[in-house]
Amino acid sequence: MVGDKRKIAFFGKKTNREKLEEELYSGILKTYEEFINKAKELNISYKITEDVNKVKNLENALVGEVSTRTTTETKRKRIYTTTNGYRIIELLGSDITSSENGKVGIIVFGNKITKSLANSYINELWKSNVSLRFIGDIFLKVFEKVANETPTVGKEYDVVIQQKEYTPKEAKTYLDNLIERDIKLLDKFREKLKVDLSEINKKIQMASKIIYEGDVGKVTNIENNMLQVTLNSDVQAFDTDWKLLVKPGGNTIMFLSDDKTAKIGDEVVIENENLCLKSNKANLSCDIILSKI
Repeated sequence: MVGDKRKIAFFGKKTNREKLEEELYSGILKTYEEFINKAKELNISYKITEDVNKVKNLENALVGEVSTRTTTETKRKRIYTTTNGYRIIELLGSDITSSENGKVGIIVFGNKITKSLANSYINELWKSNVSLRFIGDIFLKVFEKVANETPTVGKEYDVVIQQKEYTPKEAKTYLDNLIERDIKLLDKFREKLKVDLSEINKKIQMASKIIYEGDVGKVTNIENNMLQVTLNSDVQAFDTDWKLLVKPGGNTIMFLSDDKTAKIGDEVVIENENLCLKSNKANLSCDIILSKI
């Protein structure tokens, strides 16, 4: 199994993005320069990366995947294969939407122009009764030729080989079990990702409420350079992991960090992103995050 490492992401107006993708994936745009010029014409930004692993070894099988992502869902097309068997599945998230089994064959994943060019060159270069090594050489030559005719395919490739011996019946049974386990792992990964993204969004929302300017509270007790500060009714305090430490109206500890003095009732403020006393601008320090509710 051979797969290139290119991934292209598009950003911009949906109708223009779809027009660019159609011309690119149908083969109208044949060179990188044509693609760049068309993207500029349609005011579409793009990002091309060359580090995607589309093919891999998985236990006694090979797995290849192509995917498309939007802001709300991920569509995947995967092929699982081993000696004398393969299975192609399509996934929406971690749900299988279609499935196809086979025993032997040459399968090409990709857009319209990629599949058309690849099938043409495979027919041109294929020889009967070739060894596994020469099959790999043919696939590499096909990729090189296709990459020269469409910017949708990169020039960097991964090649994976699997030589486990199965009968067609054994291959089907093995792949069925492997896919079931793999999809369960994918489902767990997606659930974890949802939780992680939820936490990230929560932290982003919390960070947007950090106080960089404004009133914080009042000094209600003093012991040397240690001040007890009662927070205002709209101010709360968190640790660096965004765990709530002090609720609005609660007490927290701050420290005078210079030689100035404080009095009971002094207002604590943040001015120019500096935590201080409002009366004499005495600098204060604390190990908490202060935010609005």
